[in-house]
Amino acid sequence: MNLLSPEFLWLLLAVPALVGAYVLLMRRSRHALRYASLSLIKDAMSPGRQFRRHIPPLLVLSALAVLIVAIARPTASVTLPFETRTIVLAMDVSLSMRATDVEPNRLAAAQAAAKTFVQELPPDIRTGIVTFAGTASVVQRPTRSREDLLAAIDRFEMQRHTAIGSGIILSLATIFPDRGIDLESAIFGSAFSRANTRGAPIDRKPKEQKQEFKPVAPGSYPSAAIVLLTDGRRTTGPDPLDAARMAADHGVRVFTVGFGSAAGGAVDIYGMSIYMRFDEETLKAIADITRAEYFHAASAADLKKVYENLNSRFALEKTETEITALLTVAAAIMVVAAAILSLLWSNRLG
Repeated sequence: MNLLSPEFLWLLLAVPALVGAYVLLMRRSRHALRYASLSLIKDAMSPGRQFRRHIPPLLVLSALAVLIVAIARPTASVTLPFETRTIVLAMDVSLSMRATDVEPNRLAAAQAAAKTFVQELPPDIRTGIVTFAGTASVVQRPTRSREDLLAAIDRFEMQRHTAIGSGIILSLATIFPDRGIDLESAIFGSAFSRANTRGAPIDRKPKEQKQEFKPVAPGSYPSAAIVLLTDGRRTTGPDPLDAARMAADHGVRVFTVGFGSAAGGAVDIYGMSIYMRFDEETLKAIADITRAEYFHAASAADLKKVYENLNSRFALEKTETEITALLTVAAAIMVVAAAILSLLWSNRLG
């Protein structure tokens, strides 16, 4: 449990002071009592009555302590349904995914794990699929149709190079199709966009003024997430860290998965021995920038476990929630219980 306003805890010093005052009051009242008969004294001094007479004050003091803790605004880790309703899988389809160090090959293992992942997602979550190699492309717009997603995964085609940054930016544009993300400028640079406008006919129609984009806190957008899988390192395209900062400015988390050996090694592709090693440091940085998590999968079984882990997170998620109201209700219940017990045991009810 964490406290947002711990400075109010000093008020708890009042609790032992009130306990001391109560004990002193009980001692004084014991000497001041005068009984008309020995039977009344005997009845009043019975162990059961002696103990229960202290229960209502104890409940009131406990309620006071709970209220003071509530004033300090406590938070607790609570498991709640995950708010994300759109997930984009960004999958590496570079030629290195043809490597057979993972049977039957890396791409087939990644496809099988991705199919299981989308099939086990909660039915109300929309899923999109982006592939990237030398560039990035959308193979399936976000949908709830599991059949369309499985068919899209089967359509993966491998290409040369690895543009991790392009995969992140296109995934972000897929989540926010109406925010006017300039893909050409973001992926190819502003010079590319300017070159494409030279010699173009002048459009004299008034253009709609774009809304000014205001960055939000990283990880603060609860309705979407990106899951990026790669077995290599960037060889072309925009810097993945710049792409991660763009996602962070939109509040979208990018969960990264490094597939293969983090130490690297030689694999056989088309009879050629090629040394491959994915950029674990960059993948960890992407996840950190966007307030997400990084996972490593060295085998098909590891990748399946990673996706199972992610799947459970997208169904239920632990979040820090303020529980001030809960403690206030608990304190109120204790006060009401103290009042009812006091009235019952003093024969004022019934």
